[in-house]
Amino acid sequence: MPIYEYVCSNCKTHFEELVSSTSPEIVRCPKCDSIKVKKTISTASFRMGHGGSTIPSGALSGCSSKSGFS
Repeated sequence: MPIYEYVCSNCKTHFEELVSSTSPEIVRCPKCDSIKVKKTISTASFRMGHGGSTIPSGALSGCSSKSGFS
C-alpha cells in the first residue's frame, strides 16, 4: 500500500496517509477531520536491485564527480 502526502484545504495541515489501492477510502485531515484534502507532490525514493538500500531522489544532487557520482 502506498503512502501519499496530503494538505488540508481547510486548516493547511500537511500529513501522510497509507492508502489501500483495493478499497479507496475517504482521506480525512487528522487535525480538523475535513475531507477537503489534496494530494501533494512528494519526494520520490527508489530501491536499488538485489537488496540495495532506499535512496531519496535528491540525495545525490550535491555529490561531486570526485566521489564517483556525477
